[in-house]
Amino acid sequence: MRILKKILIALLVILLLGAAVIWWLMQGEPATISLEETTGTDPTLVEPDPQMVPTVEIAEPIGWADGEAPIPGEGLEVNRFAEGLDHPRVIYTMPNGDVLVTLTRAPNTEVTGGWLTNFVASILFSEAGSAGESPNQLILLRDTDADGVADEQHVLREDDLDSPSGIAWNDGNLYIANHDELLRFDYELGANAVTGEPEKLADLPAAGNHWMRNIALSPSGESLYVAVGSASNIGEGGMEIEEARAAIHELYLETGVARAFGTGMRNPNGMAWNPWTGELWTTVNERDMLGSDLVPDYMSNVPIGVHYGWPWFYYGNRIDERVDGAYGINPDYVRKPEYALGAHVAALGLVFTEEGTRMGPNYGPGAFVARHGSWNRLPPSGYDVVFVRFTDRGSPEGMPVPVLTGFLTGEGQTRGRPTWVEWDQTGALLVSDDTGNIIWRVTAPGAEGAPAIGRNTGEPLPPRRELIGDPARAFEEGAVSMEDIF
Repeated sequence: MRILKKILIALLVILLLGAAVIWWLMQGEPATISLEETTGTDPTLVEPDPQMVPTVEIAEPIGWADGEAPIPGEGLEVNRFAEGLDHPRVIYTMPNGDVLVTLTRAPNTEVTGGWLTNFVASILFSEAGSAGESPNQLILLRDTDADGVADEQHVLREDDLDSPSGIAWNDGNLYIANHDELLRFDYELGANAVTGEPEKLADLPAAGNHWMRNIALSPSGESLYVAVGSASNIGEGGMEIEEARAAIHELYLETGVARAFGTGMRNPNGMAWNPWTGELWTTVNERDMLGSDLVPDYMSNVPIGVHYGWPWFYYGNRIDERVDGAYGINPDYVRKPEYALGAHVAALGLVFTEEGTRMGPNYGPGAFVARHGSWNRLPPSGYDVVFVRFTDRGSPEGMPVPVLTGFLTGEGQTRGRPTWVEWDQTGALLVSDDTGNIIWRVTAPGAEGAPAIGRNTGEPLPPRRELIGDPARAFEEGAVSMEDIF
């Protein structure tokens, strides 16, 4: 009995020590610089701190009490446009003012990384309020009296939806992106149901660690752009499973021909067209487990053929030493993001100022971004909606300006998590709150509608039909000036 007692005591000590070690590892490393220093056009990039066990700090969602609301920025007001929704994510306003919303969660599939990663992921989803079956619904919200509150709600479609996200519509065609396929439905404006059988336009890489599939139509309506996130953090499951992921694809609707439009983006989400330049822009969630200060999520333009470095490089040609194997891209060809949105903020929805939007002079012209909120930064970051001003040349400048805050309680809890942004028919900003189950509406009372933003134009440079001097000398350092060549 004495031996057995000693064995049991030893086992108990080992278990307690193991629990203490696990607790210590889970405390994580706090940030060494402020969130603001990881934000803007020239963010501070500290030395990487690779982690075997990720820093975990998730704000527990507690919901909004009656009468509670986020704190609006200076000169803004906020109200509940719709509530009682089951995990609303993507919002899309139709030409007639009807607002479509996908109610969705992640599909029931394993994530990349083995049993431990899946165990941690299950805890994270649960604590973040994202666990459970996906509602798989497309909802229509209608404000018939233009008072800023939806007074009609209709379930447009449930059949054929599987963790749906992206929404787009043009000329009687409604496009919905499930986590694993792109569908087209016949749908006329004003109808209270989407009937008929869908047409599958394309298969998409299914689920993975990043399951949302946002879509955006080209201004001409001829092409559809599809954002697909990676299956892993840094390709730890092998690059074979990352085929066609971490990319934005372009699909020509008339022919069905598709191509990779931009690559090397770990998890692209919101997409919008820059009104000054006509370029596609996106928000991107960068990699984890390099410490609380790395790597900043960002928004940037997506010129055709661009590569943003994932998984081998981040924020330009900075090497991620954790990634095995040969580089998949020459580091000289990796593009640096235009604007950092902060480390681990989980930037999702994105819209630009449009003609008629009513946010007042403090919030225009520029971009509005929903920062869903971190799970692996000490202290937490994001959990807000911000505005970033753009110059007349269509480039971001300055620091983000708060639009909606007050989601975090400061006591390890959050009332909600802002997810997507969209304009309504009155020029107000709609914000989906997926754990609060609410669509918020933000506007500046009495504000004039914003003017249209003019597209930058210029005369093309004339072609040079003959060389002057010896251009090869330009490769000799200091041997020739640009004036000598031109």
